[in-house]
Amino acid sequence: RFVPKRMVPFSFPLSKCALWDPVPMGDVIGAHITYYRNPRLSLVEKTLRLAYRHAKQNEKKSFSCVLLGTLAVDEDGEGVTLTIDRFDPGRDV
Repeated sequence: RFVPKRMVPFSFPLSKCALWDPVPMGDVIGAHITYYRNPRLSLVEKTLRLAYRHAKQNEKKSFSCVLLGTLAVDEDGEGVTLTIDRFDPGRDV
């Protein structure tokens, strides 16, 4: 199987106690969502307009926010749909 060079292996934070042997075993496999499924993005217009308005009103050049939604597997099992329907501007604290 082809694994793109831009993909990086999983890494976990250091801890005092390991629950598994960290030595790699077996062949490298791709774990990217597009490797096995056809992704589709659905964005509610109201959410996009709210995020755009917030970005225009924000005095900072860069700011943080969160887009929330749901991820569902299509009925045929061949694709996944990410539906973004909520916007959270977050806190400046």
